[in-house]
Amino acid sequence: MDAMRAQQIVQSEDTIPVHLEGQSVWIEKVDTTNGMAAVHLEDNPNHKQTVPVDRLQEG
Repeated sequence: MDAMRAQQIVQSEDTIPVHLEGQSVWIEKVDTTNGMAAVHLEDNPNHKQTVPVDRLQEG
């Protein structure tokens, strides 16, 4: 995924599934300049991490 698509997902009113290494995640915010995204696991909102957006997969 690229940073612009990640930002579109964050701004969308729809729920768009996103995965990180096979785990469902929610994107909290996107740093489009550096290509990074703050995410948390869907089933564990306290487990937050910042990852490169190219590690995220839609669907």
